[in-house]
Amino acid sequence: MQDLWVFGYGSLMWRPGFEFEERRPALLRGYHRGFCVFSHVHRGTPERPGLVFGLDAGGSCRGAAFRVAAKRAEGTQRYLREREQVTSVYVETVKAIELVDTKERAEALCFVVDRKHLQYAGALDFERQVELIVGGEGRSGKNPDYLESTVRHLEEAGIADPELSRLWRAVEERLRQPASSR
Repeated sequence: MQDLWVFGYGSLMWRPGFEFEERRPALLRGYHRGFCVFSHVHRGTPERPGLVFGLDAGGSCRGAAFRVAAKRAEGTQRYLREREQVTSVYVETVKAIELVDTKERAEALCFVVDRKHLQYAGALDFERQVELIVGGEGRSGKNPDYLESTVRHLEEAGIADPELSRLWRAVEERLRQPASSR
């Protein structure tokens, strides 16, 4: 077995949960980061879903690539399946990525949203996204914390995402309101 590259675009960027040899800025073409998955486990429940990121078709996505040593590759894949595939909303696939700092290409493990899955939420309007994020809480914590951490880590990595920043400002504003008026 050879070393494994893993592409992170959401919480994997700031909480990978596995050992890796190196972390590099990366670009995945053909997919974009979007709040397109109803979360029934990590950031919500079936009764009160939250929203989490998925890699959805179209555009491109800046994120992080993690190189995992060959001896840890199998265990890392097992861990990621348990973490990412709780409800099988993602399709595990290998895609070509570009390592931004050197322009090298690599093949990386990616989890792409399954648009046919019942938890696919790709067509939600902005206000509905805000509402779901404000009210979402699941096994991994509160949905607003997930959004804030991702926005903060993207900014620290020098990745501009004006729409995501706009969403965070709207969620923050809504959280400042009394609970009865949310």
